[in-house]
Amino acid sequence: MHLTEVPAKESQPLLQLLISRAETRHLEFKRVSGKMVHKALETLCAFANTDGGILVLGFADVKEFQGASRIFGVNENPEAFDELQRKLLTEIQPSLPDVRVQRLPALLQNGPCNGQQGHVVMVSVARSQRVHSIVGGGTYLRMDAGNRMMSATEVTELSYRRGERSATSEPVAIALERLQTTAWLGYLQGRGTLTGTFEDQLLRIGLAVRVNDAVMPYRAAVLLFADEPGSLLAAYDSRADVRVMVYDGKQALTGATPNFRKPPKTVRGPLIDQVDATVRLVLDNLAEGVTLSGSGFKTVHAYPERVVKEAIVNAIIHRDYRLNRDVFIRIFDDRIEVESPGAFPGNITPSNISKAGTKARNPLLALNLREFPVAPNLDAGEGVRMMFSQMALADLYPPQYRQSTDTAVESVTVTLFNAKRPSAWDEVSDWIDRHGSIANADVVRIARLDTLKASKLLTSWREQGLLVPLRGRAKRNMAYAKPNGAETELSLLSALEDNNAANE
Repeated sequence: MHLTEVPAKESQPLLQLLISRAETRHLEFKRVSGKMVHKALETLCAFANTDGGILVLGFADVKEFQGASRIFGVNENPEAFDELQRKLLTEIQPSLPDVRVQRLPALLQNGPCNGQQGHVVMVSVARSQRVHSIVGGGTYLRMDAGNRMMSATEVTELSYRRGERSATSEPVAIALERLQTTAWLGYLQGRGTLTGTFEDQLLRIGLAVRVNDAVMPYRAAVLLFADEPGSLLAAYDSRADVRVMVYDGKQALTGATPNFRKPPKTVRGPLIDQVDATVRLVLDNLAEGVTLSGSGFKTVHAYPERVVKEAIVNAIIHRDYRLNRDVFIRIFDDRIEVESPGAFPGNITPSNISKAGTKARNPLLALNLREFPVAPNLDAGEGVRMMFSQMALADLYPPQYRQSTDTAVESVTVTLFNAKRPSAWDEVSDWIDRHGSIANADVVRIARLDTLKASKLLTSWREQGLLVPLRGRAKRNMAYAKPNGAETELSLLSALEDNNAANE
């Protein structure tokens, strides 16, 4: 837990900002009282289990008081605030990471200390890589403006989604002889000879477990060594194949006649072969180029080969192997989409993945794939940062990640655009990362463009799917955000930076 004191000259504009805000999915206000402690722990637990947030203590909700009269301060009950700090360290398991406590000097406007100098406290909690519970008090999720206790089934599901649990580390009732394949022999060649029976060998390397009197392979062993892992795992209502589809044009057309440039291909086999075959298939299709309909002109795909390979490797290795859906790779005239089943694990989000890299959802797979004579590039999260740097060196748009959580099967899609990016994009992208959204006037100011040029750029970025309009905004007040970043709470600290910039 990191405690800081905000200078008085900086706290005033931040307090004014807080006065105007209501509770949301990422923001909650509480007066400090004895009964507040457990509710505050619920909120902090819920923030960590959802998408992070800020709990403001010593502040009444806007439904109860208006304006400056919302400021009661933690001085209203300092004993309760001390108790909350103690329980924050002992009553949430596992302990919350990345907790920031900021004390804001304030002139108190209500309560027993009205008119005195005191403090408002902001407790900021980041989205966590793990699932957190209150000792003896349940596990919570954050809703639009409140918290909800999760059921045992929901807690298990969240553990899978966060990557705390992996389906690849669970035993499956599949005959061991199905795993004594060419892929297994290749694994032995890379790792070195293992002594004992096949059962002993799998047990020794942690790819099987003894259940009663039988040895059962983990799902990871089936994926690594079985000739047809997808077919074997179908009995567990999951899949393990890759589908590659090449389209004519820039959109997938539905209906009786899909616009496939060629018949879709399914890539099967043990993962080491599946990765290699998928990469070769995709690169072969890209090498053919695209002749634009009706023009006779041929477009060359300019994606760096390392970037394409990394996107495919990540999709296959880090997918959620519980889910009944294949990896889908879609090749269009202007882009590649690589869709992997499962939500982002840990605290990864579309907006932070360029800095945070990836989290190994399936460590058994990653660990053992390294043992093959020619292993795929598994570089502990550095590959995503490489993708961004290589696309920048090629003067292309950075990889665009989006997460679909409102579909029958959750998925993460990375899109690689075959288009040169204008210089303004870097400044616009950085602004959105720091502030959450951007409007036409912001583009005019930071990119030094006229209003019409800024509007045309925003329109083109929206049409490409790089930006999405914020909901509930009138056309004259429209602002845009990156996909999956549009609804995140505007950082209060970023807002403070805006205030300071305006006052300079």
